[in-house]
Amino acid sequence: MEFAVPLPQIPTVPVIGGAAFPVRRIFCVGRNYAAHAREMGHDPDREPPFFFTKPADAILLTGNPMPYPPKTADLHHEIELVVAIGTEGADIPVEAAQSHVYGYAVGLDMTRRDLQGEAKKLGRPWDMGKGFDFSAPIAPIHRASETGPIDRGAIWLDVGGKRRQTGDISDLIWSVPETIAYLSGLVTLMPGDLIYSGTPDGVAAVVRGDTLHGHVDGLTDLEVTIR
Repeated sequence: MEFAVPLPQIPTVPVIGGAAFPVRRIFCVGRNYAAHAREMGHDPDREPPFFFTKPADAILLTGNPMPYPPKTADLHHEIELVVAIGTEGADIPVEAAQSHVYGYAVGLDMTRRDLQGEAKKLGRPWDMGKGFDFSAPIAPIHRASETGPIDRGAIWLDVGGKRRQTGDISDLIWSVPETIAYLSGLVTLMPGDLIYSGTPDGVAAVVRGDTLHGHVDGLTDLEVTIR
């Protein structure tokens, strides 16, 4: 088949122990830690989860610099546990959700907070506040067959060596299996999908020259410097 333009390269994330994980779609869960919901001015009660997306090529592998994005003066960090989907599923029961998980990684949902805030105020989509170039840094994926389910453990982010965010995976309002079950009722999850599962409180702005160091217990740490 002849293509009208060059065929885009499929973004991939390294897997610990070899291989590469091809990224199909990126789903992000909004306000999935109670303390973060409060700091953003929302009620943290267990309302149904909501989702937004980033393009697959927003992926930025750990160790690479992140260019400070244009059209913002308020770039925020959000440290997250990332769930990699390995098998197709729709309307997945909670008790079966773990069988669809290929693995886990540490990720950052970088956010142009001023653009997001303006969009919220005007009742417009958040796309340009969330889905910009290099807005989804990620560390290598660990296979779930080796880690087991990650349902607890420390999650934190340091900026310039100082702790900014800290929490525990057990603090998720909607657990990983519950999130997979709910999302799979909205779309058919496919191999290659990534789910950024939400961030603890402590989100704040970063500037050029800042180095971000993210951690989830049992996984490879993430490090990104803002260029």
